[in-house]
Amino acid sequence: MARAERERTGTAGPEPRRRIPSVDALLRSEPGRRASGTFGRPLVKHALSVTLDQVRDAAERGTEPPGDDEILARALALASATAVGLVQVINATGVVLHTGLGRAPLPRRAADAAARAGQGYVDLEIDRESGARGRRSARAERLLASMTGAEDALVVNNGAAALLLALASLARGKGVLVSRGELIEIGGEFRIPDILAASGARLVEVGTTNRTRATDYRSALSDKTALILKVHPSNYRVVGFTSAPSAKDLAALARRAKVPFLYDLGSGLLDRAPGWVADEPNATDLVGRLRRHPIARAVRVDKMQVAALEAVLVQHAHGQAGDLPVWKMLREPPAKVRHRADELAMALDGDLEGAHVIACQSAVGGGALPGTGIPSFGVEVRAPDPNAMAARLRTGSPSVSCRVTERGILLDLRTVPRDALPDLVRAVRYALEGDDLPDD
Repeated sequence: MARAERERTGTAGPEPRRRIPSVDALLRSEPGRRASGTFGRPLVKHALSVTLDQVRDAAERGTEPPGDDEILARALALASATAVGLVQVINATGVVLHTGLGRAPLPRRAADAAARAGQGYVDLEIDRESGARGRRSARAERLLASMTGAEDALVVNNGAAALLLALASLARGKGVLVSRGELIEIGGEFRIPDILAASGARLVEVGTTNRTRATDYRSALSDKTALILKVHPSNYRVVGFTSAPSAKDLAALARRAKVPFLYDLGSGLLDRAPGWVADEPNATDLVGRLRRHPIARAVRVDKMQVAALEAVLVQHAHGQAGDLPVWKMLREPPAKVRHRADELAMALDGDLEGAHVIACQSAVGGGALPGTGIPSFGVEVRAPDPNAMAARLRTGSPSVSCRVTERGILLDLRTVPRDALPDLVRAVRYALEGDDLPDD
């Protein structure tokens, strides 16, 4: 800013951006040198660069830059959080398959199997009898085929990868019939039309958003049709004046047309347990030509994933799926959840007046069964600023994820095991420090 301009506007001193220190200057400071010794110079340098970019952007918008100490504090907080890595979280949201928190917790035997595989060498791609090269997920694929009745199976790293591989292998350059009501978007702005485009397949829309019939697919079939794709809309529901052909009807149509039928199940439910909602599909068949496609190597699983998957599938094969952590949480009677909620409220009673046990609804999560609640109980904790309290819970030790209500925060006990209650009590006490609770 020129001197005349500063005098006209009443400002003085150098331009705000010129008062912002450089990365090198902060690295040479005593706190910067100590942090470099703790976290490593490359990480501290990167954190300073990110923080200074944010400070410069704010200065351009008219915000006064903070002092060197504040800039260093922000950067070192970023470096520390990065160096610590993944942090265990108490999930008090009531969402069982919480994507942001890593979805399904592994059973102990699967976690132990992954740890053993990660700590040493394993027979990942070696046939021990012949010494020849084997297939890394062969055991898991045999288990899947035996449990689903499929002729063969192929394991990749997630459902989107499976869909991409199938489309690239079977439909590149050709048409794929999809109902307009199934052109869904899942987390992270990941859309079915985009997956088709990335695979090289051509999207052929059939029917309407709310009503699609088998005749719509039949009319769209041509010699340029590669396959029929059905996408289970796990993360939303269209209700009212709706209709859609069943997977069985579409499979029969594809068989007559001599084209493959591909069904993206969405939730990945392997088998239906007692009490599960009837319209959530489970896996019954898979197609096998995908293994030779180049993308199959890019989306394959590593040795720890293979080990964990094998352990989970063995549990399914022995009829012990009900012992998996997810199924335990989904099927636990509300009365047992209420008992843990009572325990938590009693443990907090000496610290605050604003903790109440209330009935609530848990959710399956992970894109499965939207709108279907699971009766549950939680503890609502009153707070003058619920969002600030939720933030303190997330950043505390232990970290806690919860739900925010109009009056405070809600801790849904369906997703909190009993052995986590002492840590949860400690976390809530920490988050409440400095708050003046409202009167009841």
